[in-house]
Amino acid sequence: MPLDQLVGLRHTNDMSNPTDMGIRIREVRRERGWTQDRLANAVGVSRSAVAQWETGRAGQVTTNLTRVAEMLEVGVEYLMYGDDKRPPAEARLGDELALLRLYRECSAEDRQLLLRTARRLVSISRREAEIAAS
Repeated sequence: MPLDQLVGLRHTNDMSNPTDMGIRIREVRRERGWTQDRLANAVGVSRSAVAQWETGRAGQVTTNLTRVAEMLEVGVEYLMYGDDKRPPAEARLGDELALLRLYRECSAEDRQLLLRTARRLVSISRREAEIAAS
């Protein structure tokens, strides 16, 4: 989504509330091992701006959302709605590569089992994050 389409973006029933967007920004930042300072420097804002986004206290995230998504290597759709339709990025971390290798060695039936298990784990993690955030 181009930046000019995000300027003046307002919360609608279809879009997550600012707190949800902030939670997703914080989760992805932490998954990447980034500090708030590092994300702030990458985006060109203050650390306190990132802290405000992550707690849903500042509406200015929409003017920086494209840059935040780019720096964190996720889609704007994911940050806004929790749903990223882009194909996954290439595996780069050791654990990701190991999982990919193991997945490729499995039978088609076992691959489906692994995918169902991974989806359940993600669902549980998201629920736990929502509970912890409230």
